[in-house]
This record gives sequence, structure tokens and C-alpha cells, in this order.
Amino acid sequence: MFTKSDMVFLENLINTPSPTWFEYTGQKVWLEYIADYVDDTYVDTYGTGVAVINPDADYKVVIEAHCDEIGRYVNYITDNGLIHVIRNGGSDHLVAPSKKVNIWTKHGPVEAIFWWPAIHTRRSRDSSKPEETPKVENITLDCGALSREEVEKMGIHVGCAVTYQDTFSVLNDRYYMGRALDNRIGWFMIAQVARLLHENKDILNFWLYIVNSVQEEIWLRGAEMIAHSIKPDIAIVTDVCHDTTTPMIKKEIEWHTEWGKWPVLSYAPAVHNKLRDHLITVAEKNKIAFQRMAASTHTGTDTDAFAYTRGGIASTLISLPLRYMHTTVEMVRIDDVEDTVRLMYETVKSLKGNEDWKYFK
Repeated sequence: MFTKSDMVFLENLINTPSPTWFEYTGQKVWLEYIADYVDDTYVDTYGTGVAVINPDADYKVVIEAHCDEIGRYVNYITDNGLIHVIRNGGSDHLVAPSKKVNIWTKHGPVEAIFWWPAIHTRRSRDSSKPEETPKVENITLDCGALSREEVEKMGIHVGCAVTYQDTFSVLNDRYYMGRALDNRIGWFMIAQVARLLHENKDILNFWLYIVNSVQEEIWLRGAEMIAHSIKPDIAIVTDVCHDTTTPMIKKEIEWHTEWGKWPVLSYAPAVHNKLRDHLITVAEKNKIAFQRMAASTHTGTDTDAFAYTRGGIASTLISLPLRYMHTTVEMVRIDDVEDTVRLMYETVKSLKGNEDWKYFK
């Protein structure tokens, strides 16, 4: 399904740093690619990227992913040149020790590492005390400087963003792997929907917005802002969910979803039942298998932001099973990505642009 140029785009997308509230670097990559397949593109004040097809129609449909990756940013520099950081999104402290990072300055990246004491020095003579573990207050960066002044001469200051250096790869010809597949793979998939619509010369009877929202990792703020400005009739959101077949995950507490078993459709208060059921009808008609998962209060995705904006926007969620979320080695299955793109594409084509999603009148 994906061409060589699509794969070059995906690799470039994964490898381009785009931390929360610094998303514009990755956004430029995405907008440059998708511009060939749409009528127009723009960004809003905080950096959400928008591509449009068939503008000025009365009915408005959004397909959406979020574009920010988790990271950290600098909040304190010690006299001897070590750099303390705080979380930017849901960064996992346990992943940090011994990892290489880039600290982003106006002059470009400065390489550093998350230091961690050697195992020999962490052992306590008091066996009743647990071994120290990484926490926000005890993981710091070492960029090779000997003083605060030397750090500052490198261009590093409080507020500089920090991202891991890990890059994209294909594992065993079956998996995409890298940091920030949550949710770079979503950016990629909605762009592929635009490509298919363009290449197949599909005619839409509605205004389609392909939206790449900022700041999802800090309470869905980008989606909240763009929903107010676009005022869509419906929103189809895509994000990742957990593949729960690895050890240490309790399916009875989380849920049971597997990679290699196709896209996942959610049951949750923010998910509009009629719109989700429409996706199920589309999936069954096109012989696209799917899985189900349930959330008791919220989805934790931009679906919630769209659903509860402007008096309510009919919204639904298509999720892609992913392993090792919020680490530097996130993994998805290639065939799941292909099926998720197919489901979004066929769903967009199925809409007439005059649907009324009210449960009853």
C-alpha cells in the first residue's frame, strides 16, 4: 500500500523532533508532504496543522491525529554544569537512564546523556532500604560541561526542550519501531487518506479537514482550540492504544487488544454510538476486521476534546495497537497500519455530507 516516497516521509516524520509546544519542526515536514494531495493547508496560532479538501462546502468532516511527542525541558542548571529537567507530557522516568538526548537551543541541538549511578554505587548497606529508582528529582542531564557558565555558553537555558535521539527502523519486515510512534503514526495515516483520495480522484460532498493537532499530551489542548475554530459536524480521531499481550499487563483491568488483529473501535461516553456503528458497517462492508475496547469515563485522546466542544460534536475513535508506549522503542505492526488507513479512507468515502447524528428527534 505504501510507496517508497511514503516510507521516506514516514522515516523523516519519526526522526524529526516535535515535542509538545515545540511541534512546528515536525509540522513543517507533514504539511510539505500533504500539500500535494489537498486544496489548501494552514496552521493555527499554536501550530496545529490543517489540510483541506473541497473547501467551502456546508458540511464539515474532520479526520484527526495529534502531532506532539513526549519529552522534557530544562528547569535548573547546577553550579557544576548538570542539568535538571521536568516532564513535557507523560515521559517515563524509568526509560531515561543512560539514554542519549538532544537539548534544543536556538543554535541547534546540544548532545547530552541522562546519567545514572553505576549499580555498584547504588547498593545500600542497609538491606531494608529499597534501591533508588529514577524519579523526576534525581535524573539529570550531563552535556560534558564543568560549570553553569559553560552550559549557558552552549545556548542552553531554562525552557529548552529535550528529546531522545532514537530513530525510526523496520523490524523483521513486519514492524515499524521508533520513538514517538505515539502519535507520529497517526500523522502518517491521515496523510495517507489524503493521498488515496487524491490518487483515486474521489469526489467529496463535504468539506474535509485533515487535522494534525498540537498539545494532546498535555490535556488535548490543540484539538480543543481547533474544534472551536473549524466547527465540524463530525470528527474521526485516530490514536494508538496498548497491545495488551505482553507480560505484566492485566487484561481484566486494562482491556484485551492485540496487534496483528486490526484496528480498534472504542466504546466510551465521548464516542458517538451512531457514528461508531457507521464505522462498523463500513468495516463489515469492506471486509476490514476490527477489535473493540471500552473506556468507562474518557478515552484520553483528542476524541474527548472534539466531543465536548461547542455543545457536542459527533466524534469517534479508531485506535492502532502499539507496544511499549511512551518509550523510545514503540512498535506497531505494518499490516495494522494498512488496515487502519483503509478503514479511515472507506469511512470518509461513505459519508454523503448530510448525515444527522441525533439519536432521536
